Amino acid sequence: MEPPLFPSFHPVELSHRELIRELLWNYQPETSELTFTNLFIWRQHHGLRWCLEGDHLLLLSRPPEGGPCLWPPVGPPPRLPLVRRLFSWLKEELGSPTPCLTRADARLAAELAGAPEFLVVPLRDHFDYLYATADLIRLAGRRFHDKRNHLNAFRRLHPFTYESLEEHHLPACRELSEKWCRLRRCEEDLSLLGEWEAIREALDHFSALGLTGGVIRVEGQVVAFSVGELLNRETAVIHLEKADPELKGAYAAINQQFLEHAFPEVPFVNREQDLGEPGLRTAKLSYNPVRLVEKFQICLKS
Repeated sequence: MEPPLFPSFHPVELSHRELIRELLWNYQPETSELTFTNLFIWRQHHGLRWCLEGDHLLLLSRPPEGGPCLWPPVGPPPRLPLVRRLFSWLKEELGSPTPCLTRADARLAAELAGAPEFLVVPLRDHFDYLYATADLIRLAGRRFHDKRNHLNAFRRLHPFTYESLEEHHLPACRELSEKWCRLRRCEEDLSLLGEWEAIREALDHFSALGLTGGVIRVEGQVVAFSVGELLNRETAVIHLEKADPELKGAYAAINQQFLEHAFPEVPFVNREQDLGEPGLRTAKLSYNPVRLVEKFQICLKS
């Protein structure tokens, strides 16, 4: 099919993978949202649609609850004239009283910094956590003392095997995710419900999305799995990571083992955001990120 052209936004579908993936790869993004996998598995939750405008990939979010919002246009600078046009279109054609662009990266924020009509606000809950891959594999030094202890205790108590995630592992991964969701009562939390839907999409389309994964088995049972891919030439991104919540240390094990086997030569790993959840923020900070990947909301000033 011919790619949709602005303003004819089209739902994100698997048949668009190669085109969208090429546009994203050429941009070499740093933010975790900008992979085809992320756009596809979260498409229902965010109501994502896409089209092209010249050399730029445009992304429009129309979630079931809330008004329309743009994601950052992906493509070469300068993008200021395009953003101005898009904001006018949001206001005049879609009737948005407060046009906004969300999850913008630092590059776009810098491009718009001199424009007086925009208000640029950091979205701390959406900042990604970037780590040195070697740190998370070796867990060396005083900074990772507790992590090494957790991993070594898990090895002693639960001798395990690591395997690359293949099609025959997928049913066990789905079962583990369902167990996790039952214990966390996903049906009562819209955020967890959205995550569960994204996990199902990723596992159901694992091969078609070209993903890389790994599993840990204890006594033959899959007790943890992780799924990721390259975000850019120097960074892997972890899309999914689930472990048996009743098995202490399983998360530490899959975190370390997956990187050691799947991405040992990739300098950095992006482990996505914490969404403002205190426990998750504490856990992500405890792994000593090299930096946080900033994201911003950009709106027209009143």
